[in-house]
Amino acid sequence: MQAMVWIGAGITVLGVAMLGWCAVSAARARSAGLDDDALRARLQKIVALNLGGLAVSGIGLMVVIVALFLS
Repeated sequence: MQAMVWIGAGITVLGVAMLGWCAVSAARARSAGLDDDALRARLQKIVALNLGGLAVSGIGLMVVIVALFLS
């Protein structure tokens, strides 16, 4: 079960890294000086990746919790 905890923690770190990348990417997109339509299109892609990162992080935390309950 200890390996399952570490795997879950790794998945969670991957998800949090994706969230951080989305924040940096959104800040760069806003400072790029794009017009409204281009900025909106870029931010929509970033939001989709942000939700994916949130889902990956949540799955990792679920794996950790299941491993703790099973041990």
